[in-house]
Amino acid sequence: QVQLVESGGGLVQAGGSLRLSCAPSGRTFSTYAMGWFRQAPGKEREFVAAISTRSGSTDYADSVKGRFTISRDNGKNTVYLQMNTLKPEDTAVYNCAASSVGYGSHRSWYNYWGQGTQVTVSS
Repeated sequence: QVQLVESGGGLVQAGGSLRLSCAPSGRTFSTYAMGWFRQAPGKEREFVAAISTRSGSTDYADSVKGRFTISRDNGKNTVYLQMNTLKPEDTAVYNCAASSVGYGSHRSWYNYWGQGTQVTVSS
């Protein structure tokens, strides 16, 4: 069982930055690929970014490429999402998720989900 707790969300002006953190419980964190997803009001949850177990590979949604960076520190049991040049359309609840299948954009691959953290970008 893996429990995920996100932090770092908040209100920021367009063009600003935020760094989200996700701290999974359990000693098997390094064996899971990790991902970030987001859901805006009235929209379906969408993929944002993912990272493999040893940080060797990453994947991003086209809408965030060049602006967001996913990383992980297995020693600290934490995965991060650095978000730069934020836009109002980035406003959403951001969830981290853990996958025992592999990293990528498929929601069905992810076994565990956090409760989410709100990110609001004002124009």
